[in-house]
Amino acid sequence: MATQVLEVRELGRRFGGLQAVADLSFCVTRGVVKAVIGPNGAGKTTLFNLVSGFARPDTGSVCFLGEDVRGLPAHELARRGMARTFQQIQLVPGMSVLENVLTGRHRHTRAGFLPSLLRLPRTVREGRAAREHCRETLAFLGLADYAEAEAVSLAYGLQRLVELARALACEPQLLLLDEPAAGLNMRETEEMAGTIRRINATGLTVLLVEHDMGLVMNISHEILVLGAGRRVAEGTPHEIQGNPDVIRIYLGEDDDQGP
Repeated sequence: MATQVLEVRELGRRFGGLQAVADLSFCVTRGVVKAVIGPNGAGKTTLFNLVSGFARPDTGSVCFLGEDVRGLPAHELARRGMARTFQQIQLVPGMSVLENVLTGRHRHTRAGFLPSLLRLPRTVREGRAAREHCRETLAFLGLADYAEAEAVSLAYGLQRLVELARALACEPQLLLLDEPAAGLNMRETEEMAGTIRRINATGLTVLLVEHDMGLVMNISHEILVLGAGRRVAEGTPHEIQGNPDVIRIYLGEDDDQGP
């Protein structure tokens, strides 16, 4: 089994005259929580979009589980075991919590439209197994009592957990979390930190973008710092805290305004 779940080499993406990500290389080792931080405009969201198939890089490579996946669409990366949450919650209105989470289970279902329509025995068994797995995921996240509730009717913090449950339902090899604490209060942020720790304790590798430095320093094994789309520093939380280049960009001397 490969030690590196993700390897990014010399990645670059330009938007018009703006170099959003430039010559960026890093790895994510199996079993770690790795955070990507940086001031606004550092290129964090662009990087996530390039890695997860929502944007195509101009240069460089993205290697996932030992295979070059540069340019593959998001649904194909999900099929291969890369799951992602979003800064802006994206739940389906009119569907229950369980139904929303079931949409994340698609890579493990094989029945096509006709077998599903005819409710063939294999399809019924597959559907039952998918529901059971999703209910177990909801229980793991403390959402079992909300399974039949309409997802978008829940409190904001619970909706964040539903989106996380949907990502976990696909049993990913790599979980990408885009600002998981965005919009959460202090108590909810502490609970989210505990949840990410429990997820990582199962062996799942996590790559996250986050602005809350308390959460980042509390749960990360490694931190990658970006500035103007380039790597400023990389290391343990202790190493990053004392890095003068990191201190400089957080004092506002990095004037990049890119994505």
